[in-house]
Amino acid sequence: MNIPHKPVLLNEVLEVFAELKEWVFVDATLGYGGHSEAILSAHPNIELIGVDRDDEAIAFSSERLKKFGDRVKIIKSDFASALAKIDTSNIVGILADIGVSSLQLDKRERGFSFESETLDMRMDSSQEFSAYDVVNGYSENELERIIRVYGEDRFSKKIASLIVKRRKESKFTTAKELSALIGANFKGGKINPATLTFQAIRIEVNSELEQLENFLENVKNLSQNGKILGIISFHSLEDRIVKTAFKEWSRSCICPPEAYRCTCGNNNELGDIITKKPLIASDTELRTNPRARSAKLRAFKFAGNS
Repeated sequence: MNIPHKPVLLNEVLEVFAELKEWVFVDATLGYGGHSEAILSAHPNIELIGVDRDDEAIAFSSERLKKFGDRVKIIKSDFASALAKIDTSNIVGILADIGVSSLQLDKRERGFSFESETLDMRMDSSQEFSAYDVVNGYSENELERIIRVYGEDRFSKKIASLIVKRRKESKFTTAKELSALIGANFKGGKINPATLTFQAIRIEVNSELEQLENFLENVKNLSQNGKILGIISFHSLEDRIVKTAFKEWSRSCICPPEAYRCTCGNNNELGDIITKKPLIASDTELRTNPRARSAKLRAFKFAGNS
């Protein structure tokens, strides 16, 4: 097969899940099946449930993983709600790679690219709400907020103003138009000056941070049987959410800081953080896959015996 996407931090993922022996592994963001194929190959007694909301990714991975037969089950769902749709009793490992795939970025008709002739950015193409609705429908204050919060862009106010002023003349219909507007008003550096705005709009369209927070809460509420959770994030907002959750889960004492003495029992930890610092791409990986440069993998092992 012509593989359109290189899975990031593949060796690191295999290392995190090296102790798996049997039962069920959930790839909550299946994508183009790279991580899943590696896990299935490395662990012949593992069954896999793959989850994705992108029909194109599901079709590709179904073909790619066909060689593993009935060891593989694939369902269409967003990763936040997927755990409610499957039997979670025998899960020993869960992986979520919450970045946008290379194929989504590279296929201009998906509307993620700076050169796209559409204004889309939907991970699930059956979803009605798209980047077109954000760019052409949000108020100037709403645009400023998402660019500032989700893009962490210090020029959010000016960018929002430029968008609103331009759309009074005619609505944006392509990502290329939006990229050109921002590029014409800001100097480029190592990255396209529209990068943070595009990131912010994509996060808003796909509810990415809410998805991550809901996913973490759902994983937390599963029976704790020694399972391992690995999450790959690609920007600071996502990584901060994961880091905070793992830190909270590993706390033994959950009394408020102002408490005079511990009254909670001091035995509330859910497990242990495996990665004290996030795992990042090696120089070798970066030479062949530059898009891995911002990827960070954090892992947590819940208490109990797998």
